[in-house]
Amino acid sequence: MTPTYKNIHNRFKLNGTHYNFEDLKEVAYSFIKEGLDFEKQIGDFLNHWQDDSEFIDVKTSGSTGQPKTISLSKQAMVNSAIATGDFFGLEPGNTALMCLPANYIAGKMMLVRALILGLEIEVIEPKTNPVFDNEVHYDFCAMIPIQLQKTLKRIDNIKTIIVGGASVSYQLKEQIQSLKTNVFETYGMTETITHVAVKKLNNFHDDKDFSIAESSYFKTLPNIKISQNKSQCLVIDAPNILDETILTNDVVKLHSDTTFEWLGRKDNVINSGGVKLFPEQIEAKLQPQIASRFFISKEEDDKFGEHVILVVEDKDFNLKPSDLKGLTKIEAPKKIYVLEQFKETSSGKINRGKTLQLLQK
Repeated sequence: MTPTYKNIHNRFKLNGTHYNFEDLKEVAYSFIKEGLDFEKQIGDFLNHWQDDSEFIDVKTSGSTGQPKTISLSKQAMVNSAIATGDFFGLEPGNTALMCLPANYIAGKMMLVRALILGLEIEVIEPKTNPVFDNEVHYDFCAMIPIQLQKTLKRIDNIKTIIVGGASVSYQLKEQIQSLKTNVFETYGMTETITHVAVKKLNNFHDDKDFSIAESSYFKTLPNIKISQNKSQCLVIDAPNILDETILTNDVVKLHSDTTFEWLGRKDNVINSGGVKLFPEQIEAKLQPQIASRFFISKEEDDKFGEHVILVVEDKDFNLKPSDLKGLTKIEAPKKIYVLEQFKETSSGKINRGKTLQLLQK
């Protein structure tokens, strides 16, 4: 029988203490009244999780549009937690570290996984450089890339880390190859209740489910069906999580019924002389060459319709387009723009649209 949101696993622990459904109401109240800001966020979530509504309001990050609030089914969140547990082999009594804020879906789902799967979860302040005891063993943790970057030398005690919220840079992928920690990049969004697919980033040699040849592939979680529309955009069918299929703006290449390769966002595509260029693919080629934050975009071109530009966040960037290696002629930026500071979304991602507006000032 599938648990409901009113079920709390008898192995669940929060910061070392077991709580039942009624006990957790007191914890929520205490966090809200007396806790630090991040604890108040946890208290707010626990309070709403235990109310009579079958839905919970969640803020989107605004990375692909204006931030908004959507309602998610609590039972769908339970089902998502179970799918993650099945995929990663999480068992009652396993330990988890929560270092993400509970006001976004990724943090909320760490709590739901603990409640439903019976995990012993430790919650810490969600800073870019989280502080935790690196001698305590944790089976599972979710991070954003900057947190992984800043804790590389302290995570040998974490068995599995999932990384989401932004793409993982080439440099960071290189740095994690020597880690014994298993690191997975996630694919998903608030509407899909965090990830519906994951891509392994290291430790391929001992894993029968992931090969180095498939290192660019995302693999779906259980009960997730994928397809494409006429524009080659990913279509997600997850009946246990979604009431209807979701048509994304992500152009992908399907490799099987359960694996796909992400190429880029449809609304970012550059059409130069009839050739479709994906900024994300060009960015991947440039990551080893540019240490600063940057992104690829486009400008109008009288001859080709559109051409490629490079926008860099750096005070002293001095590379010229001809200095950039590994690009085809049509991929090479025609112009490079340098800004001291990018505009960001509320969750710290680059806001490409607002950043490009700075170039017009």
